[in-house]
Amino acid sequence: MTTFRSDIDRLSSLIRAGRSAIAIVTHEEKEAVELVSTAAMMLGRQVREWSSTLGVREGLLAVSTPVPDTENAAAGLHHLATNHAQDICLVLDAGAHLADARKLRALRDLITQAGAREGCVILVEHDASALPAVVRSHATPFDLTLPCDDDLRDLVRATVQRAHRRSPLTIELTKPELETLVAGLRGLTRRQATLVVQSTFADDRRLDASDLAVATAEKRRMLHSDGLLEFVEAPATLDDIGGLERLKGWLRHRERAFDADAKSFGIEPPRGVLLLGVQGAGKSLSAKAIATAWKRPLLRLDPGALYDRYVGESERRLRDCLRQAEAMAPIILWIDEIEKGFASAASQSTDGGLSQRMFGTLLTWMQEHRAPVFLVATANNIDALPPELLRKGRFDEIFFVDLPCDAARRVIFEIHLRRRSRDPKTFDLDQLVALSAGYSGAEIEQAIVSALHTAFGSRATLTTEHILTALRESPPLSVTMRERIADLRAWAKTRCVAAD
Repeated sequence: MTTFRSDIDRLSSLIRAGRSAIAIVTHEEKEAVELVSTAAMMLGRQVREWSSTLGVREGLLAVSTPVPDTENAAAGLHHLATNHAQDICLVLDAGAHLADARKLRALRDLITQAGAREGCVILVEHDASALPAVVRSHATPFDLTLPCDDDLRDLVRATVQRAHRRSPLTIELTKPELETLVAGLRGLTRRQATLVVQSTFADDRRLDASDLAVATAEKRRMLHSDGLLEFVEAPATLDDIGGLERLKGWLRHRERAFDADAKSFGIEPPRGVLLLGVQGAGKSLSAKAIATAWKRPLLRLDPGALYDRYVGESERRLRDCLRQAEAMAPIILWIDEIEKGFASAASQSTDGGLSQRMFGTLLTWMQEHRAPVFLVATANNIDALPPELLRKGRFDEIFFVDLPCDAARRVIFEIHLRRRSRDPKTFDLDQLVALSAGYSGAEIEQAIVSALHTAFGSRATLTTEHILTALRESPPLSVTMRERIADLRAWAKTRCVAAD
C-alpha cells in the first residue's frame, strides 16, 4: 500500500468516527487538499473550501464560482456554519485571522455545528502555532506521511514521462542506479522529490548515473534550508582518522549487524552510542568515523534549532525531524552537544517543562523506533546530562573520548601534514609528539595551521620548528582546565569504554 493510500484511509477513518475538527500542519498544501478531496469522494461527501483570496467555493471542482462576499474570515466561516456544517469544510490558513475575536468565534461556531450535524472541519495550516489553544484542543492532529520507496519509484517514472512528453529526454539508468536515486529521495515530500528529479535533467535533457550526484546535492540544499537536519561529509576511510582504535574495532565487529541474516542469527541491529569526552578530543570525528565505517549518510540534528516560543511547536519540530530521519533510513543521526538541547531536563525546569517534554519525546523514540537509524549523541558536560540518558540499555555503548595518546598524536600529525601537501617524513615527528602531550586533535591541527601562516608570511618552507613554536605559544585545554578534565576522567573511568 502506498503512503498516500494509507493517509486516505487514516483520514477517512477520522471523518467516519465523527471528528468535528482535524488539523493538518504542513508546507505541502496542495498534497493536503488533494488528500481531503480524495477521501471525500471515497466517502461520498461534499467539500466546501474557504480561503481568504477566494472565499467559500465548491471544493471538488477544479473551477467553481466562489460565494460572493465570503473572503472575510468571519463572513466565510459563518456562511459555512449556516449552510454547509454537514459537509467537509476545508479551511485554508485560518490561523492568521484568529487573533480577531469575531473570527475566532465564527470558527468555533463552525466546529460546534459540524459536530452536531456529522460534518467535519479540516484546517490546513503551515504553522501549528497560528491556531489558538482553544482550537487545537478540539482539533485532531493529522500528519502527512512521507512517500515510501514504491511511491518514489512511481514519482520518478511519472516525472520523467511527463517531462518527456513536453520535450524528449535521454534516459540511461540501470535498475541499481534507479534504486540509488530512489534511496536518495527518502525523507523528502512528494513535491520536494519531484523538484529533485526535475533538477537532474533540467540542463541537458538527460538522466544517467552522473545525475545521482546532482540529486544528492539538491536534496542537501533542501534539507539545509529548514535548519534542522544537515548532511555532514565524513572521511573516505577510517585511515583518515587518527586514534580511536577501540571504537574502530567496535564498529568493525558490528558492520554486518544490519544485514538481513543478522536477525536470524539472533542479533538485533545496534541503536546508538553516546560519546562523552574532553572538548576538542575528537567526538565529532568519532561520529564521522561511524558513518565512514558503515558507509551510511551522516545527518546532524541541532537541538537548539528545535526550540520555538509557541507551546507545542518545539515538540512537533522534534517529531518531524525524527520522522524524516526514519524515512531517510538507513542513516547515522548525530545529535551534537546533546546536553545543551536538553539541559533543563536534568534539573529543576525553568522553561515550563519544555526541555523535559522534548527529552521525553526523544527517549520514547529511542526506545520504540524500528527504522535503521543509528543515533550518535555527543556531550562535553556530564553534569548537564539527564540521568535517564545514562541508564544501561539506553545506548548500545557509552564511549569516553580522551586526549590522544602518543601513537594517536603521531597519526594525527601525519594526517594533517599530508592533507596540506606536506610529506610527514620531512618532519621530526618524535619531537612533535613529545611536545604535544596533552593536546587534542583539534589543537594539533590549529598548531599546524598557525605554523603554515608563519612560514607563508616569512616566505619560508614549513619546518618542524615552526610547528613546535606554535605548540609552545598556545597551551592546550588540558592545562587551562586541568581540574575539570581530571574530574571528567575520574567519572568516566568506571562508567565508560575508552574510545582509544
